[in-house]
Amino acid sequence: MVILMVSAADVDANVLIERLAEVLKKEESIAPPEWAKFVKTGVHKERVPEQKDWWYIRAASVMRKLYFRPYGVSRLRRVYGGRKNRGYKPEKYYPGSGNIVRKILQQLEKAGYAEKTPKGRVLSSKGRALLDKLAKELVVSQHN
Repeated sequence: MVILMVSAADVDANVLIERLAEVLKKEESIAPPEWAKFVKTGVHKERVPEQKDWWYIRAASVMRKLYFRPYGVSRLRRVYGGRKNRGYKPEKYYPGSGNIVRKILQQLEKAGYAEKTPKGRVLSSKGRALLDKLAKELVVSQHN
């Protein structure tokens, strides 16, 4: 029997985020607010997200980001921002929605997956263990 030491960095990010979103859907403290079905994810977007479970996908993405380094709301806004089409004027970069990022970070804290530090929010040991467990499951399922 071979014991695998696998981390979230060793697996495909899209597959890990998709699997983590499924796990977060079962978590009762992580749920989209009422207004989430009507909002864009940033000023640079033209429409609301097409996926019904986009809140959980964003939460999973934030968790994966926190796995590697501490992040605050403003830095995560930059991560989820993008270029806005301004018609005939040149495109310009705009940050993503701060309210969405803030609420997701608060929900992750409430669930025990993240915690505050002076450098920003980091993944707690519970969150790190969850990501490592999912990464190991994905590697094992790929080899079988």
